[in-house]
Amino acid sequence: MPPAPELISPRSARVSAARRLARRNFRGKDRLFLAEGPQAVREAAGYGKGTLVELFATVDAAERYADIVGEAENSGARLHLADEDVIADISTTVTPQGLVGVCRFIDTSFEDILKARPKLVAVLANVRDPGNAGTVLRCADAAGAEAVVLTDASVDLYNPKAVRASVGSLFHLPVAVGVPVEEAVAGLKGVGVRILAADGAGADDLDDELDKGTMGGPTAWVFGNEAWGLPEETRALADAVVRVPIHGKAESLNLATAAAVCLYASARAQRASGGCRSVTES
Repeated sequence: MPPAPELISPRSARVSAARRLARRNFRGKDRLFLAEGPQAVREAAGYGKGTLVELFATVDAAERYADIVGEAENSGARLHLADEDVIADISTTVTPQGLVGVCRFIDTSFEDILKARPKLVAVLANVRDPGNAGTVLRCADAAGAEAVVLTDASVDLYNPKAVRASVGSLFHLPVAVGVPVEEAVAGLKGVGVRILAADGAGADDLDDELDKGTMGGPTAWVFGNEAWGLPEETRALADAVVRVPIHGKAESLNLATAAAVCLYASARAQRASGGCRSVTES
């Protein structure tokens, strides 16, 4: 058995290179991002050989998550043992879990998404909060969507908060970034996908859409900014502008909650009799 690596110095060039990935300009320059915590590191290690480049771990975490560390090393990642101060210096969380991975960018091209003829897609148009972006990505994954598209006006996919909020879902489905919303809508329409804009002031009610049986086909939901929703020019691109009905006294739903409701409504309709997926399709 090879000896365990020595603790890496906080002044190491590797530590400095990892630390700077908290900033978007360095992530873009290096095409690398941070994946923090055992779940994200496990998913990165399993995504594909070479995706996880390096793993920084405290001695305690390396022992506690020995299976994850083993998967990481088998995937080609280089292990650096570090003390808690080094991990805290690299990490962007208040209470680090002892594992921080450095990963290569994994976004895909919008053209490849279109070639796969997706049946359910989430389009994030001008979504600025990284926590919301990551949570919507997680909702899309859970609902069985085949892709997520972040427009050129949306937050960086690899923002550490977005990566954490996705809870590993970033590694589960194709994500395209930097696509102008007009291009995203036109491309999806071109492969037979119906475009629904989610908006609290929409003319169409989600319950009515379900009752009419109009949601069983390939669908892309367009979700807008957390504060002001979708601009009129974006709503005009959609086949329908749909609101989630508020049956109680709540003023509204937040972005991630509304996205979960809309995506699951489509997923159910698509798996019902006459939908675009068979009930046995995964």
